Amino acid sequence: MSNETPGPSRLAGSVYMLAAAAFWGGMFPVAKSLLQIVDPFFLTLIRYAVTFIVMVVILWTAEGRSSLRADGRGWSLFLYGSIGFCGFGLFVFSGLRASTPAHGAILVALMPMITAVITSLVSRRMPPGATQVSIAIALIGVALVVSNGHPRELLQSRSLGADAMILFGVVSWVVYTLAAKNFDGWSPLRYTTLTIGYGVIGIAVCTVLASVFGLAHVPSVAQAGDAAPYFVYVVIFASVLAVLGWNEGVRRIGPVNGVLFINFVPITAFLIQAAQGRPLHPVELAGAALVASALLLNNFLQRRSIRGAVDLPAAKDGPLCVSTLVAFDIAATPRSQK
Repeated sequence: MSNETPGPSRLAGSVYMLAAAAFWGGMFPVAKSLLQIVDPFFLTLIRYAVTFIVMVVILWTAEGRSSLRADGRGWSLFLYGSIGFCGFGLFVFSGLRASTPAHGAILVALMPMITAVITSLVSRRMPPGATQVSIAIALIGVALVVSNGHPRELLQSRSLGADAMILFGVVSWVVYTLAAKNFDGWSPLRYTTLTIGYGVIGIAVCTVLASVFGLAHVPSVAQAGDAAPYFVYVVIFASVLAVLGWNEGVRRIGPVNGVLFINFVPITAFLIQAAQGRPLHPVELAGAALVASALLLNNFLQRRSIRGAVDLPAAKDGPLCVSTLVAFDIAATPRSQK
C-alpha cells in the first residue's frame, strides 16, 4: 500500500518538509554566529546533550518506558552514535569556523550522492549510469562553490581544509544513517534518541581531551548567556522540530517526494547569508544550481525506475534509511528501503 496520501494530507506533508529543510538551512548561519562565542566541542556537546533530554521525554511519551532500553545493543549504539553525532557535529562545526554557511549547506545537500557512492563501494556494484552522471554534475557544482569559480585553483582555496572537514562530517552522518538497517523493528524516534544518548558519551570524551590540550574551553557565565538564544534555535528548531517535521512529512508524501526538499537547505542558508549583508558570488549560485539540478535529475530517474514497482515503506513502519531520504543532521532516521 502506498505511503503517499492525497489532498490536504499531502499539502500538510509538504509544509512539514519545507519547514524542516528551512530549519536545517538556518542552522548554518546561526551556528556560524554561535561559534564566535562557543568552540565546536562545547557547541556539539551542549547541543546534543540538551536535545537528548528533550527527545527522551518525547520517546517515553510516544512509546513508553520500555523503548528507552538498549536491548543489549549498547556497544552498537555507542559506535553508531559516535560516528553520527560526534563525527558530524565536531567536523561540521570545526569546518564551519573557517568556511561559510553557504559552503556548509551545499556540502550537506550532497548526502544523496555520497550515499550512492558509499552504497556502491559496500555492494561492489557501480551505480546506474544516470546516477554517475548526477554525481559528476553535483561534484562540478561543489567545485565551483568551494573554489569561487576557479576549479583549477581548487587546491589553493583558503577554505579547502575547512570544507573538507565539513565533507568528512557529512560522510560520517551518511555512514550512521546507513547503519539504521541494523535496527530493523525500531522506530526512527527510538533509534535516533538512543544513538544521541550514547553519542553524547563519545562527544564528552572528545571534549575532555580537547580541553586538556587547550583546544576547547568551558564557556563562562557571560558566554553562556550570550549563546543561549542561538542554542534555542539549534536545539529546538534545527534538531527537535526539524526531525519531527521531516519524519511526519515523509510519512505523508513519501521518501521519493521528500528527498526533493533537501534543496531548500542551501537555499535557506543562501538567503540568510545575503540578508546579513554577505551577498553570494554569481559563481556560487551557479554551482548551487548545478547541485540542485543533479538532485532533481537523479530523483526523476529514480521515479522512473520504481514506477510500477512495489511502493516504498512508510516512515511509520520503522527506521527508513535516512541517507536515502537524505535526512539531514539529527534524526530523520530511516528504514532501509528494500
